[in-house]
Amino acid sequence: MSNWYYADAERERQGPLTADEMAQRFHQGKLRLDTLVWRDGLADWQPLRNFTDELALHQTPAETFYTPVDAAPAAADSTPAATSYSRIEPVFASDNADASPYAPPSAVLTANEAHYAGGEVVYAGFWKRFAAAMIDNLILSVVLIVVLMVGVAIFGGMAALSQGFTSGDPSGGMLAFLMIGIYGVPIVSQALYFTWMHASGGQATLGKMAVGIKVTRGDGSRISTARSFGRWAGLFFFYLLTCGLAYLVSAIMAGTTERKQGLHDMASDTLVVDKWAYTAHPEWQRRELGAVTVTMMVLGGLLIVGYLVLMVFAIGMGARGSL
Repeated sequence: MSNWYYADAERERQGPLTADEMAQRFHQGKLRLDTLVWRDGLADWQPLRNFTDELALHQTPAETFYTPVDAAPAAADSTPAATSYSRIEPVFASDNADASPYAPPSAVLTANEAHYAGGEVVYAGFWKRFAAAMIDNLILSVVLIVVLMVGVAIFGGMAALSQGFTSGDPSGGMLAFLMIGIYGVPIVSQALYFTWMHASGGQATLGKMAVGIKVTRGDGSRISTARSFGRWAGLFFFYLLTCGLAYLVSAIMAGTTERKQGLHDMASDTLVVDKWAYTAHPEWQRRELGAVTVTMMVLGGLLIVGYLVLMVFAIGMGARGSL
């Protein structure tokens, strides 16, 4: 008979238990199907849902995967609903000369959160992505302005100093600096920002974090740095080749396609989903827009209205001047 072990809320190994004891704790709500377990013969820790038949749990993951633990009797070794585990690295007896050859692996958790396939997925539609893009553009604009101001101050000081020793005209160098600052710096900063943030542990830019969404692969796993850069580059070159029309097309697709994918998402096999999608707690996903999204929608509407009013005012002033 195999001895079973599981990881509790403090990420400590509990056991040994028999198969009947494991099934009993599961039916009492003390174990969930996403609880990590191990038994003799396994090379690694695995979710309990992989052993529903072996332990005769007689319930499918669709029925019990998200059973609330709140209603279950309190116990010292219970696993709360808010607990999620990363992959547990096994340490075998051969790694320790004094260890028993029958000792189970010790529970050493890694930093990355586990990826859970299956379950409901809430995709981020147009408005959430629009709000996140507004926040990211504001952040990048502030950074760009600061960089340009510092650069102009440094370049102007150096130009003035060099003019005191030579009679050369520094205006050409200043113009080149401004061109690099206006075109080069924004492109490089966007590439670095979006590539790094989407491939990071948070899988999201600051704007997406504020809205509560993230970027994943088509199967829900975390994207690599190369794929993240390809995603940004795809949108950038689509924009250049279509003179901005790709932005409009991607925006429409993000609001109308089944998985809310833009052109660059389809090209790079990525999704934009709720931050709780593909985790142990998809029930925490939010379908509503949220306060941050609504606020950015209002600000965006005010900016559009202000722009239209300014255009009307400018046209009116031009017409009056022609008279």
